[in-house]
Amino acid sequence: MLHLSAAVDQPSVYDAASYVDLARLAEHGVLDFVTLDDTFARPGLDALSVLSRVAPATHRVGLVPTVTTTHTEPFHVQAAVATLDWVSRGRAGWRLDVSTTEGEARLFGRRHAAPAEELWREAGEVADVAARLWDSWEDDAEIRDVPTGRFIDRDKLHHVDFEGSGFSVRGPSIVPRPPQGHPVRVVDATEGPARRTAARYADVALVRVANAAQAGAVRDQLRKDAARFGRNPDGLRVFASLLADLGDGEHAAEPGHGGGGPRQTAQGPLYRGGPVDLAELIASWHGSGAVDGFHLTPAAPRRDLERLVNGTVPLLQHRGLFRTFYPGSTLRDHLGLARPANQYAGEAS
Repeated sequence: MLHLSAAVDQPSVYDAASYVDLARLAEHGVLDFVTLDDTFARPGLDALSVLSRVAPATHRVGLVPTVTTTHTEPFHVQAAVATLDWVSRGRAGWRLDVSTTEGEARLFGRRHAAPAEELWREAGEVADVAARLWDSWEDDAEIRDVPTGRFIDRDKLHHVDFEGSGFSVRGPSIVPRPPQGHPVRVVDATEGPARRTAARYADVALVRVANAAQAGAVRDQLRKDAARFGRNPDGLRVFASLLADLGDGEHAAEPGHGGGGPRQTAQGPLYRGGPVDLAELIASWHGSGAVDGFHLTPAAPRRDLERLVNGTVPLLQHRGLFRTFYPGSTLRDHLGLARPANQYAGEAS
């Protein structure tokens, strides 16, 4: 089944209502999830907080903020993502990213900038300990036994005792196990240092590539690496990540933007054309087995998301390639991913 997602980034917008409107539009198009980028490198709203505001104003679309693993406390990050999963009733994701510049490091004053290889290795450790902390409460740890005054079964809370290269976490979490068990983890696996982390820990890997052959090669490598790490490769979804400029309406795509693939730019692969040719490109890449889905960043947020939802999506639905309704209530349901088993279930605390 084809999967579709979109960014709702609006760097100069500080009004929550605008993000709510875009997320509702994506939900109208039955998109799997929306992403909201975040970075310490520029001013802007906190992505996780914005999507926490969006959560009660939407019903089915997944909500995936970027939360950096550099200069942040892993315990606090996992608790915040778990809280988003509770607030959204199981629709949360987490796009992991790292902060590589000295300017970002100076904002915190704890350490100097580090090489990407080291930072992505640390990001993998954060992803690992987050999963352990989400599992530190068994699903039925809350008993709420009024007659005895017992709120929690202590035997179903677990210490994780994690030692990373630069941090340690004992646990358990302060937030009960999220509705999805593990909120969906998303990693941009375009660059080499991030690819290992994506193969080992991501549920969704994004790849910024300009043609189907490149996308297919990356997908094959990610699946092989996932298997090498002891994962079932079928538990990893690989999305092509494209900038989408649909300002030409129904006009044909410019040469180099249509069925032959997007044009590579300094900002990443760019498709420029109309919704019809975009539907053809999506159908072609997915039909060849190159990708499991697409993550599209609209050049003009409202205009291009509207044309995606009202133009491209109906064409894909008409061809039987994309769903017409959500198959369940959680982001894992949308992506066809199983709810992970609790790794500590049955252990004594």
